[in-house]
Amino acid sequence: MMNKPRPRGRPRADTGSKQAILDVARRRFLADGYDRVTLRSIAQEAEVDVALVSYHYGSKRGLFGAALELPANPPELIAEALEGPLNTLPERLLRTVFAAWGHPERGPALRALAQAALFDPEVSRLFREMAEREMVGRIAERLGGADASARAALAASQVAGLIFLRYVLRLEPLASLSVDELVARMTPPLRSALTGVTASAGRRGTPGSRATT
Repeated sequence: MMNKPRPRGRPRADTGSKQAILDVARRRFLADGYDRVTLRSIAQEAEVDVALVSYHYGSKRGLFGAALELPANPPELIAEALEGPLNTLPERLLRTVFAAWGHPERGPALRALAQAALFDPEVSRLFREMAEREMVGRIAERLGGADASARAALAASQVAGLIFLRYVLRLEPLASLSVDELVARMTPPLRSALTGVTASAGRRGTPGSRATT
């Protein structure tokens, strides 16, 4: 007897299968870290087709955000901000961060994750691995160049410090400054970190300065 051909189109799943994927993903991310988890391993343990995981969550970073119940997923936000010309990347990154962390509904969940990363070693390791791969790594890919990883890491440190002081510690007057003022003040140092060129060197036209087009 011949096997029936597999139906085409989107995978079928019930609510139980989707919940099983999230339950397995949450446990595996926290236990094994971000790098060691794959969509295939999640699918195998949840006893579903890997295509079903991809259909619901798109990618590992999408599954990460859903598993940790993040209404705003940092890797996805970075991926969106990276779309567009490099010369406006600093502004896009800053406005993306402020929009997410300052959102009345999504912001509290992100702040809870940041606080958990400070005190829970497992969450800290998970977030660090995710940041290295999906945030610093992807920014470096977009920048290009021999020292792209270092420039991406420096830029990420500026953004992370800004997030921590403004939204977690709520340091004044930083916490009360408007988004527009923060973007205006923070764009030059962030651009310098991303390009590896200081503002003074850029004005002098120092040889070797990187273009951001």
